[in-house]
Amino acid sequence: MNRSIFFAILIMAAVTYLIRMLPTVLLRKRLKNRYLLSLLAYLPYAVLGALTFPAVFYSTGNLAASVAGCAVAFGLAFFRVPMVVVSLAATGTAFLMLLF
Repeated sequence: MNRSIFFAILIMAAVTYLIRMLPTVLLRKRLKNRYLLSLLAYLPYAVLGALTFPAVFYSTGNLAASVAGCAVAFGLAFFRVPMVVVSLAATGTAFLMLLF
């Protein structure tokens, strides 16, 4: 195996291990800060949204259909329609936009 590949894998493993190990070592006591607890509670949703939202606009290959489906999804979600209905309506809107 090439030395540079070996060292690259070794460095990546060390970085991954440090990211997982440092919070465990540094935060031994239970967190009591309400702001930090709230931040950590919403972090997975924010990351998921940041990862999936840009893909909405490139999923159909047609920007107009994607924007229409996204607008329908936002509109229905604003009125607290169940998530299954929101996703089906957004998908259906994008599909209909692609047909016409």
